[in-house]
Amino acid sequence: MSLTTPTETIPARLFERARCTPDVPAFFTRTDGGWEATSWCEYADLVSTAGRALIAEGIEPGDVVCILGFNRAEWVVLHVAAMAIGAVPTGIYPTSSEGEVAYLLEHTETSFVLLETDQHLERVLAADASAGGRVRCIVSMRGGPTSDDSRSCSWQEFLDRAAGVEESALHARLERLAMEALGTLIYTSGTTGPPKGVMLTHLNLSWTAEAMQRTLEAVPDDRMLSYLPLSHIAEQMFTIHSPITVGYAVYFAESIGTVSRDIKEIRPTILFGVPRIWEKFHAGIFAKLEQATGLKRSLLTWARSTATAETALRKAGRRSGALLAAKSRIAEQLVFSKLRNTLGLDAARIHVSGAAPLSTAVMDDLASVGLVVLEVYGQSESSGPTSFNFPDDYLLGSVGKPLAGVEVSFGSDGEILVRGANVFGGYYKAPDATAETIVDGWLASGDLGRFDERGFLHITGRKKDILITAGGKNVAPQNIEFALQASPLVEAAVLIGDRRKFLSALLTVDEAALADWARSAGIDVASARTCPELQAALDAHLQVVNERLAKVEQVKVFTVLETSFSIDSGELTPTMKIKRQVVERLHGDAIEAMYV
Repeated sequence: MSLTTPTETIPARLFERARCTPDVPAFFTRTDGGWEATSWCEYADLVSTAGRALIAEGIEPGDVVCILGFNRAEWVVLHVAAMAIGAVPTGIYPTSSEGEVAYLLEHTETSFVLLETDQHLERVLAADASAGGRVRCIVSMRGGPTSDDSRSCSWQEFLDRAAGVEESALHARLERLAMEALGTLIYTSGTTGPPKGVMLTHLNLSWTAEAMQRTLEAVPDDRMLSYLPLSHIAEQMFTIHSPITVGYAVYFAESIGTVSRDIKEIRPTILFGVPRIWEKFHAGIFAKLEQATGLKRSLLTWARSTATAETALRKAGRRSGALLAAKSRIAEQLVFSKLRNTLGLDAARIHVSGAAPLSTAVMDDLASVGLVVLEVYGQSESSGPTSFNFPDDYLLGSVGKPLAGVEVSFGSDGEILVRGANVFGGYYKAPDATAETIVDGWLASGDLGRFDERGFLHITGRKKDILITAGGKNVAPQNIEFALQASPLVEAAVLIGDRRKFLSALLTVDEAALADWARSAGIDVASARTCPELQAALDAHLQVVNERLAKVEQVKVFTVLETSFSIDSGELTPTMKIKRQVVERLHGDAIEAMYV
């Protein structure tokens, strides 16, 4: 596919795909009878009907419509329909608090909300009341809540309102869409303050979807599982924009709790996950492998050593010789293909991790059992991807090479700067923040990085996360935290030390790994978190980590927290990124105790 500037919007592509392949399945929804298909023609018809219903509701070009709920067909249909009529769809994370919902309703001045559950309805009604009461129409997804509120209606009742609007009215709006016009709003997770509305144009979305097709070599026969928050641009790329561009089918997970089952049923060819998903795969795989004995264990050890040798060669920029290649084929046939089959990944040709950094140790371990996870780097402001580990050109531990057509440079302080058709149009209603972030056409990412001699991009830290010790030394926490998390017992680590005399760390432990460790050590599982043996084990791991660090980077003391970080507590964003300021505020007493 060429790198020329696209001239068609995502909705226009959908109607063209429906014309060319009307009967081919576009998406699947799980029902009691199995997976029910919706064709491209039916998809386009639903978008047309929803678009005309929005017009009937008085939605004008530039108006924002909000969507709150788990990944469902209605979510995607309304999103594309809003784009088709020149409106601006924006997702609200299902885990958002009432205050967060109120902020978005007020900031977008929306009059229309699509939602899923009774809890979402209660949240929106309360949030709208505190935000000024602008919402005029609240639509429930199929099977969603019912309400006596006069503004509320079912999905079907909403679609029925399209009857009074001619098809020509929708197509007139569609034809007037400018590629430079606002296509969607992506609200950032707000790790350091209130969420900002990232304005992505129709050009941003169409161009990036084409770039993804080239990168993944995606074809219409591919299939994906949609289960991560659709409020995030990465999931929108894999669930909405790329499928329409390529023609592959999307399966909507029944819930986040059914993902494992759904993967085994649909056998995806491309699987996208945030680091926590791959960490769960890692924990499950290696817990089972530990149970192997005898000949099976010996074969597994041999296969893993073969895969590790191949990974080491690739990291050195070399390819396998004939002997290692032959051994790798045998390991794949006897061990790895069977392992992936048990996970439902036997058909998956590409495994992608994004939205937050994934530990190199986890990637290396997964590669040693034949599961190569390709890390992508980017942000909402770059429409998702900036760089990618390509299927035929990757380096574990890096975030790959820039997409074709995307330029990456560095500021004087090492900040990653990005330029290309994927760079956003600015922040919604925030010209000052836009001017700070886009300078001379370059997106200032806020991340620090470097290129290696082979052109792979490496992230070395987050500019705002840099700790400056009392001695004036700058310390980037990310790599140190990854090293601490290399222990199977450590679920998460947060480095502390800004304006302090030395570095310390807050740790959370992995409950499953802790229970396995306690049982193998003959320790009561219930008291394992506070036992001296755990402290000793973590102390030993810390010493190994410190031996590889400069003196100023060494962690002097740590505290094991009683509970894991969570979205509900505000310590994690919906995409599982740690909110450092919240963690430091909630655990201030534990931090101060380490410096007494």
